[in-house]
Amino acid sequence: MLPARTLMGPGPSDVYPEVLAAMARPTIGHLDPAFIGFMDELNERLRYVLQTKNSVTLPISAPGSAGMECCLVNLLEPGEKIIIASNGVFGGRMIEIARRCGAIPVAIEFEWGTAIDPDQVEAVLKAHPDAVALAFVHSETSTGVRSDAAALCQLARDYDCLSVVDAVTTLGGIELRVDDWGIDVIYSGTQKCLSAPPGLSPVSFNQAAMAKVASRTTPPQSWFLDMNLLTGYWGPGTKRAYHHTAPINSLYALDEALRILQQEGLEKSWDRHACNHRKLCSGLEAMGLEFYVEPEYRLPQLNAVKVPDGVDEAGVRGFLLQEFNLEIGAGLGPLAGKIWRIGLMGASSTAKHVDLCLEGLRCALRN
Repeated sequence: MLPARTLMGPGPSDVYPEVLAAMARPTIGHLDPAFIGFMDELNERLRYVLQTKNSVTLPISAPGSAGMECCLVNLLEPGEKIIIASNGVFGGRMIEIARRCGAIPVAIEFEWGTAIDPDQVEAVLKAHPDAVALAFVHSETSTGVRSDAAALCQLARDYDCLSVVDAVTTLGGIELRVDDWGIDVIYSGTQKCLSAPPGLSPVSFNQAAMAKVASRTTPPQSWFLDMNLLTGYWGPGTKRAYHHTAPINSLYALDEALRILQQEGLEKSWDRHACNHRKLCSGLEAMGLEFYVEPEYRLPQLNAVKVPDGVDEAGVRGFLLQEFNLEIGAGLGPLAGKIWRIGLMGASSTAKHVDLCLEGLRCALRN
């Protein structure tokens, strides 16, 4: 029997009971007329949480990493240049995927724990006028850093580039406005602030991005993630072409999670995450713990906390798991052993979760 945990790591987050219940609904066929109608309703909910009117808005039947790959393999052809601003693990993954597409990634590396500097990005855009896209991570999960997506997307427009935005940890947790900010392509995940199970990746392409896809001279390297084929299945319209067997019950879960978020309201969800972050900050600072990221760039939903000198980082996480059934995350890459990553995402962003985490850490650090 697997244990019931309280999930306060970098993902997955706790899943709402109503979402778990939705997964138990009867499975129907992925081309059933009733399911086709459900798909349209689900995509409309996605448009709301993304704040977009893009007709090409749909969930990829795979986790956020596949969403990343979907966006890049559809936009990039061999030999094309893309500028990628990287300040953590997931910017690095963008670079690797671009290489595998046969594209030429121009990487702008920023120190982990710092935000992407628009001025440095602009200098690189000026130096590479043949770049077709600018890609970056809005909410870097590996460090808990937020960058200025609106400013970076404006730069992309100024230099005639498409913008590609990683919003895996963003969606539902902090402000995100796809249309207002002029985001061309965006992808996210279900297991963080949406509080649905892992395994789906919402994506959205605007008209400019789809025009780039349509003008390709070579097919995307991935058949499964080819947007021309995916839109044939996901619509719009009542006639759908078979592409793959969609994960029916996982989509039920996503729809219920989106319904819960819509009922709460986006702005109220953003405020809730910010409020619980402030409560966590106060409690941690009272214990003498420090944050890794400067206040103006911190993610309220993903908190990077420095491990004090002489403290067994893994031992503390093990204690929390064993004694409190509480999961927090470790650092990645150069931050391994140096930080804890404490998630306050979706259903895991409550005052009760904060209190449990603080009490667990007090006990762990006393031992």
